[in-house]
Amino acid sequence: MYEIATIEDTVRVPPNMFDQPLEEVAAKILNRKYVGKLDKKLGILIMVTDVLEHNQGKVVIGDGSAFYHIKFDALFYKPMLHEVIDGEVIEIIEFGAFVRIGPMDGLVHVSQITNDYINYDVKRGALLAKESNKSLDETDFVRTRIVALSLKGNSTKDCKIGLTMRQPGLGRFEWIEEEKMKNNKN
Repeated sequence: MYEIATIEDTVRVPPNMFDQPLEEVAAKILNRKYVGKLDKKLGILIMVTDVLEHNQGKVVIGDGSAFYHIKFDALFYKPMLHEVIDGEVIEIIEFGAFVRIGPMDGLVHVSQITNDYINYDVKRGALLAKESNKSLDETDFVRTRIVALSLKGNSTKDCKIGLTMRQPGLGRFEWIEEEKMKNNKN
């Protein structure tokens, strides 16, 4: 789920940036500091969207930089348990597929791809269903559900997201369309 939150922080603006608009400089500095960081309540910060307010700023003796108290809006992504989400398969491995869901990656274990037995085709780099002839390749677009979630640490590297495609309406987009066509005929 994406959400915009209002946050406050102090920003150190170096003297070589004094000639630039403060809102742009503050957004640039805040983005460098926070993009990709995890907040347990808000999720992963995607980007600072708007600088709302700032004070006059203060110069610290011996530093030369100006320090501003800034109030800003930031866009966050927080995956939610049981959320249905679309993504792209970015890597196929023997035990499953990694799916890019927004700014994060989740894993669909082979046991969660279909109700069918799955084989890993090393040459093709794909997962193949034995009876239904379904296949899952890199760059396929899929609809998944988040079934396991661990948001630890302070970056996306420390997060683990477990996904499933075994429920109705989930899977590779072509599988979903085939299922709809099949159900419309019945």
